[in-house]
Amino acid sequence: MTDSNPLTDSVSTDVEDRALVARAASGDREALHELVQGHQAWIYNIAVRMLAHPQDAEDATQETFTSIWRSASSYRADRGSGAPWLYAVARNAIVDRARARSETPTEVPDEASLEPGPPDEAERSWLAWRVHRAMQELPEHERPLLELAYWSGLSQSEIADFLNIPLGTVKTRTRSALGRLADALEELH
Repeated sequence: MTDSNPLTDSVSTDVEDRALVARAASGDREALHELVQGHQAWIYNIAVRMLAHPQDAEDATQETFTSIWRSASSYRADRGSGAPWLYAVARNAIVDRARARSETPTEVPDEASLEPGPPDEAERSWLAWRVHRAMQELPEHERPLLELAYWSGLSQSEIADFLNIPLGTVKTRTRSALGRLADALEELH
């Protein structure tokens, strides 16, 4: 690589990812090891950003690769590149770790909770469903850009490095994806 970026220096190419996931699906432990070597750093960095605790980030990273090992056979190369699939597995492990970290109160509080109540939760759930449904309508080459930007907090430059595409392409696809997403959300309302 010509320029150094600690987030992406160890990320392998998509062709390699597809082959490694296929090998892992058939039980090849060396393939899993190569996936770990190629993606551990960026998954950990995303987990630290989202969880803010290094130990939780380490746990989420380990859970990611455990999930990859268990679910590699569910990956379908014809549905898209390997990196977004790996990212989705990582995102799920990070979200699960965040949920596990939240503790339930042991005593009844003296004051009413400031947390959203059932009507607020229903509205938020409806909005989340609409966004996820609208995201499914996006073309396969645009969806990962929004996922990486909004769910993992990557900058457009980091996305370009991660997906190994030009920065201008990331900007154009992001702008197009946001327009399509707005249209899709309007239709679902």
